Amino acid sequence: MWNIARMAAGLILAAAALSASSAFAAEIVARSETIIETKAVFGQVESRNVVPARARIGGTIRSIAVEEGSAVQEGEVLALIVDEKIALQLDAADAEIDAIRSQLDNAQTELTRAEQLLARGVAPQSRVDQARTQVDVYSNQLAAAEAGRAVIEQQSREGQVLAPASGRVLSVPVTQGSVVLGGEPIARIATGGTFLRLSLPERHAAEIVEGGSVTVGERRLSAGSETTATTRQGRLAKVYPEITDGRVQADVEVEGLSGYFVGERTLVWIPVGRRTAITLPRAAISTRHGVDIVRIATDAGAMDVTIVLGETFDGGGETRVEILTGIREGDRVLLP
Repeated sequence: MWNIARMAAGLILAAAALSASSAFAAEIVARSETIIETKAVFGQVESRNVVPARARIGGTIRSIAVEEGSAVQEGEVLALIVDEKIALQLDAADAEIDAIRSQLDNAQTELTRAEQLLARGVAPQSRVDQARTQVDVYSNQLAAAEAGRAVIEQQSREGQVLAPASGRVLSVPVTQGSVVLGGEPIARIATGGTFLRLSLPERHAAEIVEGGSVTVGERRLSAGSETTATTRQGRLAKVYPEITDGRVQADVEVEGLSGYFVGERTLVWIPVGRRTAITLPRAAISTRHGVDIVRIATDAGAMDVTIVLGETFDGGGETRVEILTGIREGDRVLLP
């Protein structure tokens, strides 16, 4: 009976060893690798340029053709400003032109009469010269009056507030009926595309460089999120040399910001350092009763080792986990 029990125990141990060897058929060697440390910060969507559409004349706003969020093209009429004095000035200019024309017609008639009398030998040459001079004077006065009227007409046309560039209207700080002066902004227009503006603690100023890659998260992320379901890659386009209130500013270029609101915030993961650590594929780690374990191969056979996990990240298309303690570089880790 004792021999039979001993044989049965040996068969069980052999079956367990065969099962263990089949369950862990592959192995990898634990190696150290460089891990890029990232910091999650909020990036705020900013417009590359914000230009004001200003009033060119003073007056009362008769109409406004845009509102916040409207897309406008360069040269589009945004509002109309009317100055009632311009209409009176036009009437005065028209009256002055009519008076000068009447004087010019009279002078031309006088010149014609003097030339006829000169041809008959009745009037002297001086009278003809005097009449011709008078015609030239009135002609020049008429040209000056017409030029003055053209200036007034141009002022009336400048009552149209034009978009200085194509873009989207951010704000319209005036309303219909408001009285404005020349140079006052009627609308603010965001143009030239958008980018993300970051604000980092100054201790990271020496670790970020222009041209570096960053990860941009989805919209409406919570501050406690560590990863995102959908992320995009961006580029550090500019790092500002001035530190203000202990923070350094940086700009990130990323595609797909056209649908964002100017001033909207989203999470950005930016590299701020490097460190060396041992990492393993997530599949090599098992958890038993809340304890993380890996199986390593030794000269005496396979053995389970308790480990402490660190950061989880994506490496080469697979999920890898940093191993803080439990194994050393060069250990042979068995994989399922």
